[in-house]
Amino acid sequence: MSAYEVESQTIQETTGEKISATCATLSSPPQVKPFKIRDVVIDPPLVLSPMAGVTDVAFRALLKRRGGIGLSVSEFISVEGLTRNNPKSKRQMRFYDYERPFAVQIFGGQAERMRMAAEMAEEVGADILDINCGCPAPKVVKNGGGSGLLREFDRLEKILREVRRAISIPLTIKIRAGYYDNHINAVETAQLAEACGVEHIALHGRTKEQGYRGRARWDLVRQVKEAVRVPVSGSGDVITIEDAFARWRETNCDGILIGRGAMQNPWIFRQIEDAINEREIFQPTTEDKRNVLLEYLDLLREDMPEKAALGRMKQLAGHFTKGLQGGSRFRTALYHSQTIDDLLAHVEDYFESIASGRPYLGEEGSADEEQNAPALDSCEAATIGVE
Repeated sequence: MSAYEVESQTIQETTGEKISATCATLSSPPQVKPFKIRDVVIDPPLVLSPMAGVTDVAFRALLKRRGGIGLSVSEFISVEGLTRNNPKSKRQMRFYDYERPFAVQIFGGQAERMRMAAEMAEEVGADILDINCGCPAPKVVKNGGGSGLLREFDRLEKILREVRRAISIPLTIKIRAGYYDNHINAVETAQLAEACGVEHIALHGRTKEQGYRGRARWDLVRQVKEAVRVPVSGSGDVITIEDAFARWRETNCDGILIGRGAMQNPWIFRQIEDAINEREIFQPTTEDKRNVLLEYLDLLREDMPEKAALGRMKQLAGHFTKGLQGGSRFRTALYHSQTIDDLLAHVEDYFESIASGRPYLGEEGSADEEQNAPALDSCEAATIGVE
């Protein structure tokens, strides 16, 4: 299959209908090249977007091994937890050396705490320190952090200057279009950040009030790119290769962040990189899909208790198996699994059924676990206990 063709399958789940396949033609790849955040090379120019409760060390390792990621970013980490030696917060800074370049993202509303946490991130070996100015969760905003900073420029400036003076590694920032729907200030925020020494700006094209509703505004990414000299990357609604191509063309941005698209397709970074370089686009086999779930489970079990690993597995499998034959029954079976052994049995049975061509019986029901999981790209789930 050429770099301009990608196989897409339309699958009718649990109906017994034949799988139909169509061939969608990709447009020619845009002129995309690596970029630098000071001396840190982002190659390819693709960033695994930080997602609370998702992009822990196990998930990042899983995706990094698939290829195509130019920069990995931690889950966003509370500076209140870090500076008070909360074990969970400190564990969130852990990373494998092969993840490099690696950024730690922190959030908070107090300049002194932000400075202390930034120093801690540099001490553990992070290549980049990223400040979250985009999380819309009420608990984060109430305490002056996340997207709350978009309506308090004096506080934001104090934090940025304090952190910039404290660390030697590059300082970056992730922002939203603005706080209020009727007051878009992404350009002004980006210009302030640049003046304070920020060396890369990532923009999610929704406001705080918008949350995760509607579509991200990539025209704002273009406006920010034209308004500052530092590299600018865009975030929001990139699920396919063509999505990435279109966003690059319309914005001329330096990089693209991908979040939920990576949960649905762990190979998306590699596939986009293949397409950029006009190589044959990697298409995972059924065996590849089975193996990636089992590999993720191994990574989780190395990192956390089995009960927590079970929950994370359900979360990924819920998104990963959308569109697969029998996926709805499989997700229901996984959701009802009470132990790792139960889950493994369902995984083996499901993928064996695909390989043999027999219908997957699984469990009937509508209790897909993704209906009970936090919204993708949401930071709400990580704010429990944040004061």
